[in-house]
Amino acid sequence: MSDTPFGFGLPPEEPENGDEGKKKDPTEGGQSAGGMGNPFGFGPGAGGDNPFAAMFGSMNPNDLGAAFQQLGQMLSYEGGPVNWDMAKQIARQTVSQGTPDGSKDTSVGPSERTSVDEALRLADLWLDGVTSMPSGSVSTVAWSRAEWVEATLPAWQQLVDPVAERVGLAMGDVLPEEMQAMAGPLIGMMRSMGGAMFGQQIGQAVGTLAGEVVGSTDIGLPLGPAGKAALLPLNVERFGKDLSVPQDEVRLYLALREAAHQRLFAHVPWLRSHLFGAVEAYARGIKVDTSKLEDVVGQFDPSQPEQLQDALQQGMFQPEDTPEQKASLARLETALALVEGWVDAVVHEAAKSRLTSSDALRETMRRRRASGGPAEQTFATLIGLQLRPRRLRDAARLWASLTDARGLEGRDALWAHPDMLPTAHDLDDPDGFVHHEQADFSELDKMLGEAAKGPQKPSESDEGKEDGKGGPEQ
Repeated sequence: MSDTPFGFGLPPEEPENGDEGKKKDPTEGGQSAGGMGNPFGFGPGAGGDNPFAAMFGSMNPNDLGAAFQQLGQMLSYEGGPVNWDMAKQIARQTVSQGTPDGSKDTSVGPSERTSVDEALRLADLWLDGVTSMPSGSVSTVAWSRAEWVEATLPAWQQLVDPVAERVGLAMGDVLPEEMQAMAGPLIGMMRSMGGAMFGQQIGQAVGTLAGEVVGSTDIGLPLGPAGKAALLPLNVERFGKDLSVPQDEVRLYLALREAAHQRLFAHVPWLRSHLFGAVEAYARGIKVDTSKLEDVVGQFDPSQPEQLQDALQQGMFQPEDTPEQKASLARLETALALVEGWVDAVVHEAAKSRLTSSDALRETMRRRRASGGPAEQTFATLIGLQLRPRRLRDAARLWASLTDARGLEGRDALWAHPDMLPTAHDLDDPDGFVHHEQADFSELDKMLGEAAKGPQKPSESDEGKEDGKGGPEQ
């Protein structure tokens, strides 16, 4: 679990790479002020003594209008715990700047849309023979990076708001109740600034992630609209650039993964809420250390807003590893491993006889996911979680063994209810889970189905039987 949720914790003078990091130009490698290394763009290394330099650029006369407009947005924000308008703006700006390797976002052309549509439709046909779950894709789409940002922001809001809300409440709870009314304007200003700061960091993170993801389910969570299978042609091309694999095979393999995720999330209705609920449960378990916050509130000078940022950067909020958090994290990690393991298993089965490079692509994706993939730093920074499916290989082996032992329908039937799924312990002993006696839920399902239908009106034949009139003639 990350010790620096929201990017708070390590002060700028302690770079991970020691003295070399101190000498590095802060604008290199995508770690510009406001980047993941200094998420809010304030404080040392972000523009000398000007804490807003990163947000406002070089402060030349041409930039002053935009600078003061953003400052006004920061101080006047009265919405929820995150300023999502600012997050969207920063994400779009980050996308427009391109990735560190010089790759710039471009609009998706007709030929790319056609290639993506054909790949996703073919992938669905291949999956029909390796899973009992029908297609979960209502439509297919090819997104640019900017379009990915627009489409996924609602999911990010659902994921991040619970944590940001928990932190935001701490800002108003540090003063005695009798003083909170008197300090209302100050607390309001701090919350507005906090919402803007979170918005800037989240926007930077989502914008950076947009340069890496290849679809809507790339991080193991359904970030896009339900039933819409999506690929990002530009990022698909970058993914396969150094693999010495034909681009068509790369696209088809990634389309198989996207289509498999879509099937799972479409036909396991509880899965989305199960995953997102684990994140929210983690947020509820955060214990905010408010001692530093109490100090800064007592000494806060509205004319020097950088004081609040300095306090945030130096680790004002350090969550504790509570039992609730550990349980939520374990539940989330196991669920992610099972999702990724199932996708890995069914995609391998569909691709192994059709794509000559399927083994190489499978190993590349496994390593990418096992190391956290593009979501690792983003989630570690935003919500203090590392969405790393550490047990991916174990889960994939278990699903493959279940296929051999129980067939496609028996394997996929385990997704009917979370209590039927393998646990972390079962990943340690997959053979024990695969071969243990299966519970018979048929009678229970029948009873539940009848109860859901409610009382049924008797048919005429039933009425006749009850009256002695509807039986067969003797």
